[in-house]
Amino acid sequence: MLTRTWDEAISAATPPVALVADPVGGSHLLVARHALIREVLADPVRFRPDNALDALTPIPVAALRVLARYGFRLPPTLANNGGASHPAIRAVTAEALHPDRVAAARPWLAEVVDGRVAALRARLASGAEVDLYADLAADLPLLVLARLIALPSSEVEVVKEFSRAALELFWAPLDGDRQVALAEVVGRYHRVLRGFAATGRGMVGRIRELTGDVDVAVGALFFLLVAGQETTSQFLTLLLHRLAGEPAVLAGIGAGTVSVEAVVEEGLRLVPPITTWRRVAGRDTTLGGTAVPAGTSVVLWLAAAGQDADVVAQPAAFRPGQRGSRRHLAFGAGAHRCVGAQLARMEAGVVVARAAGLLAEAAVRRGPWCPDNLSFRMPDAFVVAGP
Repeated sequence: MLTRTWDEAISAATPPVALVADPVGGSHLLVARHALIREVLADPVRFRPDNALDALTPIPVAALRVLARYGFRLPPTLANNGGASHPAIRAVTAEALHPDRVAAARPWLAEVVDGRVAALRARLASGAEVDLYADLAADLPLLVLARLIALPSSEVEVVKEFSRAALELFWAPLDGDRQVALAEVVGRYHRVLRGFAATGRGMVGRIRELTGDVDVAVGALFFLLVAGQETTSQFLTLLLHRLAGEPAVLAGIGAGTVSVEAVVEEGLRLVPPITTWRRVAGRDTTLGGTAVPAGTSVVLWLAAAGQDADVVAQPAAFRPGQRGSRRHLAFGAGAHRCVGAQLARMEAGVVVARAAGLLAEAAVRRGPWCPDNLSFRMPDAFVVAGP
């Protein structure tokens, strides 16, 4: 259950706090209420972010040797940083993703999406099937991010392979052979990032100069490449798939009676790409009346928070603009709230506005399949054809 939370029914009967086991022998306190999740996220003393990037499946010696050969390190930088250096590193990152810079990227992205949608519509008209993940959503967030933070000029396919490998290595239940194979992919690209971070400009250069530590700059870039673009391409795929089953919403978008921004918020509430996130108890405490000993792994069920009946009027229904729709926790909360939230919203809004008509004309041939993972959905494809 813990590695397929998106398949679990969420209702008033879902326990607010429950001790659950993962597939690799670990135990975690699963938190499934909006108010309790916010309480955890707002208190970095009782609940620390130190374990945010810990591997779900303990990494065996053979895989650790592979990572060590490439000089792999992940010092505290953004999501896993509960120390004094976090605000300054976050401020540099936030400046690179400033709303004004995000807004300036919108016209370019709109032109790219318009071209892709037109090409997809022509292929559908010819009788071909198209994959809206691979052919539309997969690389868009990476292309935008590259413009904003001066990413290294690696091939898109290489970065996507690396980022998906990292999501699997650190958040999936795995066997040893698979961990070794993934460590090779992650370690090899980490070396590329280290070379770039040693001399790169833009965001990574400012972090290097601020901290005097190349490893910190690499860690920040590593996390952005994983969370700053991979999650958004996943969300675009999941949202388009959900919209394909909401003809009234699609019609409303086309007629201008349904707000695209409201559609995006409802999508973030119902199909967030990050379904859970972790904290670790920094001291003995309680949560919702449950004792939480220091060192306990706490898993925050973000997707359940979005369907909390205390927050949203119709928890299971896709109703853009309904009461509570924007109160989801898809981007977290508190000091570690997602610094790229504005960017993700912009990208999703552009894609929804321009692809809604295509979806209304298409028929789903295969919906996304998502592998077991503690926190990330990682959809593989979304195939549609002409009606």
